[in-house]
Amino acid sequence: MPVEGGKTDMERVGLFSEMEYISVGDKYISPYNRAFNEDATKNRQMLPGGSKLMSGLQAGYFDPQFTRIFEGEGYINMNQVRRQNMMEQAKKNITKAFIPSSGGKKPSGLGSYYGTIGGPVPFFSAQVKPKDKYEPPGKNLYTSPGKKGTGYGYANVTIGKQLPHSADFYDEWKASYKKYREEHHRLMKGTPFRLNLYPRDYFDVNPYFFEKTLPPIKKEVKKELLSGAFKPSSPGKKPGGMKAGTFDAYPAHSVEPTVVKFKKEITGKSDKVFHPPNGPKSRPVESIVALNVKSGQVHG
Repeated sequence: MPVEGGKTDMERVGLFSEMEYISVGDKYISPYNRAFNEDATKNRQMLPGGSKLMSGLQAGYFDPQFTRIFEGEGYINMNQVRRQNMMEQAKKNITKAFIPSSGGKKPSGLGSYYGTIGGPVPFFSAQVKPKDKYEPPGKNLYTSPGKKGTGYGYANVTIGKQLPHSADFYDEWKASYKKYREEHHRLMKGTPFRLNLYPRDYFDVNPYFFEKTLPPIKKEVKKELLSGAFKPSSPGKKPGGMKAGTFDAYPAHSVEPTVVKFKKEITGKSDKVFHPPNGPKSRPVESIVALNVKSGQVHG
């Protein structure tokens, strides 16, 4: 509603006029139920008449009569055309056609020269060359047969004469060297002279240098290992009725006569055993849970 002294709603929108309604009072039709092309269902449509099958008639073509590409042309035989072409090409040949030579010949066997260019070679001929007549050589000199034996331990077996025996002491050089050493030590007096001021290679004396002979190396005595497996001793015996597992022997039993002990007769009140009086006896009492349950049932 317009306010007094104001503009109407249509004037506030800014339109020149109120938009008209397309359909007034028409029934709503769902777009799923509408036809895709309504004009195709109205009035008469073009009928093409359907497709025609391929046949030898002119009905399936656009032209009413079959038209040829060339009219009035003659029949051409392709074999005749090829022969004419071959004859024209043959006229261009100056001489006869080239015929290749036959293929290489295969040898008929080993040592055969069939198929070769030069033929047989006389140098490689298998014929035997002529040789001079064989003359056997003369006989060898006849000598006495060789003496048996190798020469070691046998006399007069070798070609030359036997060498004369010359006695020679086998260990003469040892004896002469021993005499020389004894004479050398006899001429020496005391130990060799040594001076502490002689030049040294290092600043200090080698502490590991030892002039005296070292004592013999002590061989470590290997302890013999027990070959057998370790077996522990038998466990301790359990004390049975005969006391077999104790250290000391079982003590001898002392023979004592059996003495029957009699009960002591109680005469006075003071000799009686004190027995306390019985306490108060209990009575059945109902529990607090049961009382609460009962009280809840009564109130309920």
